[in-house]
Amino acid sequence: MAACCRGFPNHFDFDRRVESVLLRSHGGAELRRRTWGRILFGINRVGFSPIRCCCSDSMVPIRRITGSGKSVEKQEDWRFDAKKAPRKLCIQATPAMPFASPQSRFISKPEILPRCTPRGSGPQSRDSPPKRDTGIANEKDWGINLLNENVNESGTNEDGSTWYRESGEDLGDNGYRCRWTRMGGQSHDGYSEWKETWWEKSDWTGYKELGVEKSGKNVEGDSWWETWQEVLHQDEWSNLARIERSAQKRAKSGTENAGWHEKWWEKYDAKGWTEKGAHKYGRLNEQSWWEKWGEHYDGRGSVLKWTDKWAETELGTKWGDKWEEKFFSGIGSRQGETWHVSPSNERWSRTWGEEHFGNGKVHKYGKSTTGESWDIVVDEETYYEAEPHYGWADVVGDSSQLLSIQARERPPGVYPNLDFGSSPPAPTEEPPQELPPPQ
Repeated sequence: MAACCRGFPNHFDFDRRVESVLLRSHGGAELRRRTWGRILFGINRVGFSPIRCCCSDSMVPIRRITGSGKSVEKQEDWRFDAKKAPRKLCIQATPAMPFASPQSRFISKPEILPRCTPRGSGPQSRDSPPKRDTGIANEKDWGINLLNENVNESGTNEDGSTWYRESGEDLGDNGYRCRWTRMGGQSHDGYSEWKETWWEKSDWTGYKELGVEKSGKNVEGDSWWETWQEVLHQDEWSNLARIERSAQKRAKSGTENAGWHEKWWEKYDAKGWTEKGAHKYGRLNEQSWWEKWGEHYDGRGSVLKWTDKWAETELGTKWGDKWEEKFFSGIGSRQGETWHVSPSNERWSRTWGEEHFGNGKVHKYGKSTTGESWDIVVDEETYYEAEPHYGWADVVGDSSQLLSIQARERPPGVYPNLDFGSSPPAPTEEPPQELPPPQ
């Protein structure tokens, strides 16, 4: 019987039905109840969605995939017959908002504000941080509209706040060209300020880039920074066209010891090779949590997916969940671990694994520190996704503004300087293990 409960890619699982085992060193039922109450209350304050439970495990998993076809996130719930397997309860809490508080001004506004206004009028102030767990936005969501002329202007509004707007063009070697627009402003007392920069870049090699950077703070002392980039270039070794998108976001509360930081990336090439991943960090007073996940498709049917999530409190409680799956042509494996460490350093863990042979047979095995174990072979259809739900054709269709960037005209007989080096690049390594707390 498989003992697993997995949410992919950005949901944290908490085991509550085994709380009598995990928290038995906390000192009594009432103290355990208060401890879990504090943890779950803090989670809800930071903007987690209502708790949902899923019990493990039976022989045949029931999968439910949610989200739109072009969403970068999907979710699989594995539900099992609890009478036939080691019991496990997963509490799934989804980070939804930056900081939940009576004031709503620290929650991003859903509407897309105009990015450029007519000359002579000041740009509108945008004093809200980015939303959490939204992945990498498409071009249309950023609404980048670069000015076609050089501008350098500023002004003062009726309430005493000031603003500025400027734009220009930078030229360099090898046909390099960067068009940019920058604007910002601040309140009359300086407590609230914001800044935004948008750009597009190109050169004679065919390189094209579209990007945005935004930052600011508001009167409550909340501060934030985010950037988004989209790049088209030719891979040096395969000569295939490649599109890469990335985003980083971070925010910090001005009233609590709270903040979060996210890093997302997506890479695609014209033959179907795809890589996606994210690193996330968050903190709310005495609680901190981390999350990493990745997807790798080689374009020929080989798939690797993994996720690793963990959290801790200042009291010393730590818990986490991780899993990995590798498949090719119906043959592959899945394995994972759920664990918990009490303040007295007492550890509980459950490990599990699946071997899929491609012939309808699946070997399932696992054990836990409480003495449970299983090792069986069952008849079960293997399910996995051999291709990304959002791939090359999708990203090309959503990158019209990037593809339409006009490069400088190249004079006759002039060719771009290409340096492919003397050796192929090293294999892609897993990104750094942790993101630093927001500053």
